[in-house]
Amino acid sequence: MTAKGAIFAGIRRSLGTSGADIARRADVSDRLQRPPKGLIPARGQLDRAGRVELFVAEAKTVSTTVERVATAADVPAAIADYLRSKNLPQAIRSGADPRLASLPWDTEPQLTVTQGPSKGDDLAGLSHAFAGVAETGTLVLTSGPDNPTTLAFLPEFHLVVIEAADIAGDYEAVWDRLRATYGKGEMPRNLNFITGPSRSGDIEQTILLGAHGPKSLHVIVVEAETP
Repeated sequence: MTAKGAIFAGIRRSLGTSGADIARRADVSDRLQRPPKGLIPARGQLDRAGRVELFVAEAKTVSTTVERVATAADVPAAIADYLRSKNLPQAIRSGADPRLASLPWDTEPQLTVTQGPSKGDDLAGLSHAFAGVAETGTLVLTSGPDNPTTLAFLPEFHLVVIEAADIAGDYEAVWDRLRATYGKGEMPRNLNFITGPSRSGDIEQTILLGAHGPKSLHVIVVEAETP
């Protein structure tokens, strides 16, 4: 018997079961199929407007900058303005996300948008969030060609577009939506929860931004739902 087998055998003996108990197996199967709901904090249980306000407030407390625009058509101008405010080149890299590809980039002819994963030489990366969590000001990004994970970690400046309708009150709501969107066995390879720009603190608790990723995180909240 392996060490692992011996450990499990000891656990079974202490529980007084052989491991072949049909009723116990049924209980385990039922729990996996119908997992119980955990305790959900009340602070995020707000209407849509309240969730957006809470998300913005919480995001700002962790050094995230936030801009709110009326429609998706306003996003290119917001991005161009942000890059100018940081004295950055009018260039940004995004993935193949169809929501980003459909934006009216031609309204900002000086802005160059390239597609594909970052190799580490991009100053600014652009992602579209799957969701947001109001109670902590957290962005939820799925991995894949639409929004390569490299864009969220390699450029010094990370810009993220999120629709107000996608801001949930709590993490549990985001997981429910993720399962409903992708289905069992079809989950994304990676799911990133991003709360503020990368940071680290030394022994004196001096905070350093950009220690392990972007030093700046800028969120653009689109108030109107995309058709």
